[in-house]
Amino acid sequence: MKLKTGKEEIVYLLTEVFKKYEKTTGQEVVRNTNRKNYEDLAKVLSKISNELPNTAEQLDHDHYPPERDHRHLEYPYLKYDITGGQIKDAYNGIVTNPRPFIVDACYIYLFGVGRRGFEKDPKDTNLLQNANDEHHHQLFSKTTSKNISVLWLSILLIAIALLAASIYEWRSTAEKLAVIKEDMKITPYTPTQKDIEGLEGVWRVYIGSPQARISDSNRYHMVVSNIVDVKYKNGYFIFNRYGASFDHEGYMQFENPNVVSIHSYVKNNSDTIESPRLSLMRFDRGHTKLIVISASWNFDVGNKNDIIGIREVYIKQGKEGSIEEVINTIENSSCRCKIVRWRHDGQSTNFQLRNESIDSLTDNYLKGLLDEHSILLRQPENGIILTSGKKNNK
Repeated sequence: MKLKTGKEEIVYLLTEVFKKYEKTTGQEVVRNTNRKNYEDLAKVLSKISNELPNTAEQLDHDHYPPERDHRHLEYPYLKYDITGGQIKDAYNGIVTNPRPFIVDACYIYLFGVGRRGFEKDPKDTNLLQNANDEHHHQLFSKTTSKNISVLWLSILLIAIALLAASIYEWRSTAEKLAVIKEDMKITPYTPTQKDIEGLEGVWRVYIGSPQARISDSNRYHMVVSNIVDVKYKNGYFIFNRYGASFDHEGYMQFENPNVVSIHSYVKNNSDTIESPRLSLMRFDRGHTKLIVISASWNFDVGNKNDIIGIREVYIKQGKEGSIEEVINTIENSSCRCKIVRWRHDGQSTNFQLRNESIDSLTDNYLKGLLDEHSILLRQPENGIILTSGKKNNK
């Protein structure tokens, strides 16, 4: 008896993987078309798949060549990483020939051995082709052998039609993409290696925007810092931005050798755009502090949430390493802040992200960039941004 293959095999495997994951973690996997719902599970399977180059003998699966590209050392850029989108498409039957490392990762997660080892000792008969399938397959083979000429002619005509349709669709899509890239000026300038090395990496960003949050009576002379992790990708840059209260994600692109545009959105669990922030950076090479002007939000509650103009200061921390949020520690409780850890060069650096007084900064030049004069209200109004004589205004 042979194992099922393709779409039928992977759909059943993932169905069983969902059941085990939900039972083990107590966390439900919402099975809709939002790829983010599958990311936590994808990371669990990726821990298995990234070890496949080392476990062929131990877990009885096919051999996988090791990772060669060491520029990206974190999920989802490793060679055998599994993404939420891949799981979504495979589970919904879109993928006819799933990638072998995804299939092996599912077998190992469920049965402790790879597909090759499972086939030697099947522990779930639902993954086997049944006898009726084999009988129908043989009968079908005999029938088609009598009509081989007609069948091959039909296949050839269908193949030609599909090829023509595919070529038309490809050209149409390529033309549409070219028009969109031209109209929206997507990646109009190709960054040099020096540009990439300058922008890629970990940045600490200081912002004075909490001063415009009208619901906070203690907002006078406040500043907050974020950590931004920037990575290069095919002509543009993607980033995760860790804030004191919420996180952003987005992309950057060089408009020309000296100007970078920055587009970010509040990170959420849906495919909707929430609180877009649009910024321009003058990329002054060699400067330790890069000044950015942003159209942002005061992130106040309800109807008080409004668009503001702000100045941000980007300070490069380094290029290599990975970022992770630290949670459920004594340090979290004592600092009443978000803690982000940057692992780099065999060591780690913790950043405490909170709203705090500008006077706590030791850099006088930085203080001057971020005080009350760094904020532009959408509509001029007195008392929104407090001054030293208005600390008690609400």
